[in-house]
Amino acid sequence: MAAEDRQINVAVVGLGFGSSFVPIYARHPHVGEVTICDISAERLHSVGDRHAITRRTTDFEEILRDDSIDAVHLVTPMPLHAEQSVAVMESGKHCACAVPLATSRADVDLVVAAQRRTRKNYMMMETAVYTREFLFVQELVRSGQVGRIQFARGAHYSDYENWPRWKWYAPMQYATHAVAPLLALTGTRAKSVTCLGSGWMPAELSQPYGNPFPVETAIFELAGQDHPTAAEVTRTIFRTIRQEFESFDIYGEHLSFEWSRRRGDESTLFRVDHAATRSGRHPVVVADAAQPPDRPELLPAKLQEFTSGGHGGSHPHLVHEFVSSIVEERTPAIDVHVAADWTTPGICAHESALAGGLPVAIPDSRRNT
Repeated sequence: MAAEDRQINVAVVGLGFGSSFVPIYARHPHVGEVTICDISAERLHSVGDRHAITRRTTDFEEILRDDSIDAVHLVTPMPLHAEQSVAVMESGKHCACAVPLATSRADVDLVVAAQRRTRKNYMMMETAVYTREFLFVQELVRSGQVGRIQFARGAHYSDYENWPRWKWYAPMQYATHAVAPLLALTGTRAKSVTCLGSGWMPAELSQPYGNPFPVETAIFELAGQDHPTAAEVTRTIFRTIRQEFESFDIYGEHLSFEWSRRRGDESTLFRVDHAATRSGRHPVVVADAAQPPDRPELLPAKLQEFTSGGHGGSHPHLVHEFVSSIVEERTPAIDVHVAADWTTPGICAHESALAGGLPVAIPDSRRNT
């Protein structure tokens, strides 16, 4: 069957944040049946009724046993990601998973090994690299307008104190929203990191991960560049007052981009005004408001309305890439190795912070491929 005529059946597991993906899969032209799964029967039936989904279960094992399901999208608690991803691929199904890939080096290796063994598609559903801001800057980089990237900065500010205890992890254990755009735009991986913890932490918030820091700030050394390149990432998770915020900044030799610092504000492009710059003087740098547009034209017509949704309009792009990679029998854009490239730096950064800022080498998941 030609790729353009093929359909797959998809299950969405975890219907908190995951509920936003259900109508997108239901509308995708290459998706046949959608099954939904959640441990809460009340939430399961609420989402099912809202989106007219008849295939429902509270049992994850039932999803694994169902041979009619081709692919599973996991939107479950972070500590379950590695175990469930392995189980999905071992059951013969393709796997999409919310970020991060895993929370330890050992679990990253388990998922990588499972994908290598099963040859099923694995895609980490990183929203940050499909936001309208990212797609806008990506075009500037690809067109050469930015020039060589000299430095990159990412940040993710949040406070999880009132969230369930399983979310009380170390800041850098969940840093992919800040790390991924920097590595994607520079087209490389991080090879080493130095990280410091910062701030005072109540003892009760250190559990269950033994994390002593409300804030961690890392400097990453990037690999594979024709010039030394560093990236800085700051992640807050407790007792640090700020609007919740994800951002990236890119500083190039010709053009730079800074994400807005407050909700509702415009992002900024910095460029040199050559006409106003006098010979022998410092360049005159001007700041222009940047208004990244939605990119519905990148999607099938039935999905275009979803680009106005959350996480910068990223959700339909993620679904379309995952489904397309399966029907086209190709590797997804954020495959298991890219996912490891974007997850392991944060894990290693936390190790560095616990060691007082000692440098830590970041392993390459492709080393045994």
